[in-house]
Amino acid sequence: MNVALDILLRLLVWLLLAPLLPGIINKVKAWVAGRRGPPVLQLYYDLAKLWRKGVVLSTAVSPGHIAGPAVAWVALVGAALLLPLGADGAGVAFRGDGLLFVYLLAMARFCTSGAALDTGSAFEGMGVAREVSYAVLAEAAIITALLTLGLQSGSVSLAHMLAPSAGAGAALLAAGLFTVLLAENCRVPFDDPNTHLELTMIHEVMVLDHSGPPLAAILHGASVKLMIFAVLLAEAVLPIGELPPFTAATALLGAVLVVAVGVGLVESLLARFAFRRVPLLLTTAFLLCLFALMAAWKATRIENIQTSTFNFQRPIVCARPNAAPWMLGVEGRMLKVLPPASRGDARRSHSCQGGDA
Repeated sequence: MNVALDILLRLLVWLLLAPLLPGIINKVKAWVAGRRGPPVLQLYYDLAKLWRKGVVLSTAVSPGHIAGPAVAWVALVGAALLLPLGADGAGVAFRGDGLLFVYLLAMARFCTSGAALDTGSAFEGMGVAREVSYAVLAEAAIITALLTLGLQSGSVSLAHMLAPSAGAGAALLAAGLFTVLLAENCRVPFDDPNTHLELTMIHEVMVLDHSGPPLAAILHGASVKLMIFAVLLAEAVLPIGELPPFTAATALLGAVLVVAVGVGLVESLLARFAFRRVPLLLTTAFLLCLFALMAAWKATRIENIQTSTFNFQRPIVCARPNAAPWMLGVEGRMLKVLPPASRGDARRSHSCQGGDA
């Protein structure tokens, strides 16, 4: 009962707070431009309006056009539940959930792309081709970042991977994940969520034929995905898992707010890149995560060497009072190569019993 209640509370946090991030980003952009801008809760109003509207379908589409956004929304919510929120851990945690996390994000993209291709429109097919081509490099950067966290924590579970801070290469990992966040959520400089130019749209062109509740599911899923990457970035860099529960929750909320403000500033100060420059920027993000992986591997290797050196130089206590000093080193090396179960027997056999030399 307690587990079900915990999962339900986490689900409500993700579903209710996620639409707040696009409102904060739009408010920051309006503030930089000197405008009043839309209210922070604008996406909530849009979702409520779309849920009340009907669905307009083309005669060429199949049931997959409706099922695609629904499955993508479920996949994103499932990926969100795998992420820990502060020091309380994740709602759903098991060994290897980091791999499932990557696959759920890929499934959401596949379902959205499939629903767009189902219309038979060449225009939406062009947007899908651009989306998938960018996803190849973005997913490589995500996998490399998770490998970095897994190498430092020695685990493939997100609850353990995100418990400590990133350590060596934290700045590189933060820069790479922030770049991936912009690409995965179709933000400037990769895409412009407010554009209406046919030749420059990527994500928006994929949802042109959706309306009503399916469009609401797509918009809400996009906000959940933005919050997923913001939480992942915050917990990968900051030692939130090592803080007390209330302090960790406050720090995580503040970090997500800082990420949202950063996205708004980037969209206000940068223009959208040309298509030929986008792969170069994604490759840079992958290299930043790769350098963070190399730094983590180097730090882990140095730590292992220091630990093994300390264990080798640690003196072995011998119970024989008349044993020669050079025998201590010999017995220590003998005990080091023996399996752990045999070391106790070896110590007892080499101990001084009856004054044997």
